[in-house]
Amino acid sequence: MILTGSYNRSLDEKLRVAIPKEVRDVLLLQSGGAMYVAPGTDGSLVLYTEAEFSRFAERLEASSPTQQNVRAFIRLFYSQAHRVEVDRQGRIRIPPELAERAKLKKDVMLLGVRDHLELWDLQQWQAYWANKSDDYDNRQLRKSRTYAVPAPEISRFSGPARHPSGSDWKS
Repeated sequence: MILTGSYNRSLDEKLRVAIPKEVRDVLLLQSGGAMYVAPGTDGSLVLYTEAEFSRFAERLEASSPTQQNVRAFIRLFYSQAHRVEVDRQGRIRIPPELAERAKLKKDVMLLGVRDHLELWDLQQWQAYWANKSDDYDNRQLRKSRTYAVPAPEISRFSGPARHPSGSDWKS
């Protein structure tokens, strides 16, 4: 399952956001199903299905728990993560403390990011995009140069073909 796309959404007064049907279908989310919401990076929130949240937990467990920064991340991440249910209309309710942390207002952007979703305040997303899009374009250009098929080599010789001895070919 690869999640892609950007979806303009609205957060209602009860802090509910609708997950688009096409995304719910990919995620196999149904009414009564659940997702996990947690703080993400750069001011966003991350949303995982239960299966992806478990896979994420396995990856965290595989990292070194003896490193202080890993322990701190695990502690902070799980202490703020919330399990939320999908209602009959395909909405989830964002916990108030997470909505405040991400500075979510009425207009939000939902992004598909490979194995999870990100939820951004629309204005913050637009500012992030404006700030990072040039860098993205430059990275894409460098990647295209890295993976480009080399152009055929153009002969350095011009004029009529000559025998290696320097004489003209005789027919």
